[in-house]
Amino acid sequence: MVTLIQFTNFVRKILYDLIFNFKMFSFDFSRRLIYSRMSQKLDVIIFGATGFTGKYTVLQAIETLKGLKWGVAGRSESKLKQTLNEVSKKAGVDLSKTPLIIADVTDKESLFQMASKCKVVVNTCGPYRFYGEPVVEACIKAGAHHVDVSGEPQYMENMQLKYDQEAANKNVYIISACGFDSIPADLGTVFVEKNFNGVVNSVETYLETYSSGAGSGASINYGTWESAVYGLRHASELKTLRSQLTKTRFPTFSPKLKAKYPFQKSPEDKFCLPFLGADKSVVTRTQRKLFETRQKRPIQVQTYLAFKSLLTTILLTIGGIMFGLMTTFKFGRYLLLNYPGICSLGFVSKDGVSEEKMNDSKFKITFYAKGWDEKLAEPTDKYSTAPTKTLKATVTGTNPGYGTTCAGVLLCATTILKESDKMPGSGGVLTPGAAFYDTELIKNLNNHKAGYKFSIVSNVLL
Repeated sequence: MVTLIQFTNFVRKILYDLIFNFKMFSFDFSRRLIYSRMSQKLDVIIFGATGFTGKYTVLQAIETLKGLKWGVAGRSESKLKQTLNEVSKKAGVDLSKTPLIIADVTDKESLFQMASKCKVVVNTCGPYRFYGEPVVEACIKAGAHHVDVSGEPQYMENMQLKYDQEAANKNVYIISACGFDSIPADLGTVFVEKNFNGVVNSVETYLETYSSGAGSGASINYGTWESAVYGLRHASELKTLRSQLTKTRFPTFSPKLKAKYPFQKSPEDKFCLPFLGADKSVVTRTQRKLFETRQKRPIQVQTYLAFKSLLTTILLTIGGIMFGLMTTFKFGRYLLLNYPGICSLGFVSKDGVSEEKMNDSKFKITFYAKGWDEKLAEPTDKYSTAPTKTLKATVTGTNPGYGTTCAGVLLCATTILKESDKMPGSGGVLTPGAAFYDTELIKNLNNHKAGYKFSIVSNVLL
């Protein structure tokens, strides 16, 4: 007969087995659920999140990427956690559960693994001349789209030359210049053309930056300075690069838009200097793409800086000449890169720009377009008269280096996610104007609290 003790032990064993198996099942189910969630691709990964621009991109992501799954990537887990903690305190939002991905530009496998975990990589890790290409390669290989805030023509045009066809074959969009360089100028030109109600022959842009003088310290971050040093040093590469990139020339159009000499006056009676940034390069590439794919007459463009003060114009000219000369020899570059504060008279700092200074900075680009009210049958047809119509427009914004820049690159990423059906072809290496021509990006930039404003000032017949 079974004793009471034996019966009790038997029941105890059955209960133990049931409880143990239930716990194992529960653990396995939870593990599978977590694995399933982790295996789902993130919408966006911000790469270089611990850098100066990267941190402000993370801050902007809280609002701009609301409703999307996003994470941050960099080479140091501890620094990524520190960045999330800093941004959490600043924004009053808990980011502790934000996915962290370890990736290093010197480790191609880590970049591939990062790109495999998302739909779009937002790359804030510059200078792109040194660190951009491995990320582009990884994105194409993994099938992830790529946007960045580069203002480096050599890097951007080299990526187009090397990867345009490969990216298109993989249905991947690689889009640079999604920040202050060159969203305002490139999409501003698109905005002008769409509101012209005719055919635009030429556009002149005049960039002005200003502030009330609030805040102290540097106005330019070191990363921007470093990119400018190397960009100017290697500017001679562009001629050879462009000869390979553009096998056929644009057709000639009349009247030809001639460049202004330094110190000539703008239509608003301000002193002009040629703008040596990426804007003209980017807008020209957009116009070439629109001509090749849409048979649109290319818009001729010239870009300038505009100043009220002749003294300011003269001093900046002298400073620009000295900067350009120093980039041509090794010791000059050493001084520029190691003593940026002294060489820039305090405008540049490795410590970054103070928040008060950033929020006090503003920009305005004024566009003066000329063209005709009537359209001809073919984009290469010649007009028999001088332009009969003008349009004036502006693009304005605040904190161009980090506020509108970070909002711009994130909105470019979300546009790819939400409106890829309105983008050209199946992919490729494109400019913002060419990529987002048919999308709602300009409208979304206008509605974003970061401060972009696209406006038509006047549109008149001559």
